[in-house]
Amino acid sequence: MRGTMDDVVNVHEAKTHLSRLLQRVEAGEEIVIARGGTPIARIVPMPTPRTWPGPGLLKGKMWAAEDAWDPDPELEEAWLADEDWMFPPQDDGAPA
Repeated sequence: MRGTMDDVVNVHEAKTHLSRLLQRVEAGEEIVIARGGTPIARIVPMPTPRTWPGPGLLKGKMWAAEDAWDPDPELEEAWLADEDWMFPPQDDGAPA
C-alpha cells in the first residue's frame, strides 16, 4: 500500500501524534511525512520475518533407490585403474 494524500502528515503532526501514527502503521497503513508540503519520509510496517521450517522440510518428497549408495564396480575400476595419479611416486632425493 502506497501513501496517498490522506496519509501525508507534516513533521509537527508526526511528532505530536507519533504513537497514533505507529498504531496505524501496525495495522498495515503507510504514512508519509512531509516538510513544507514536500514528502520526505515514509513510515511502513516491518516485513514479517521468514521462519525456517527446520529439518524435515523435504521428508517424503525425495527418495533414493535402495542401491544408490552401494559401490559401483565399474566406477571403482575406472577410478583405481591408475593409482599413480592419486599416490604419485615419491622422490627420495637419491640419484637415479
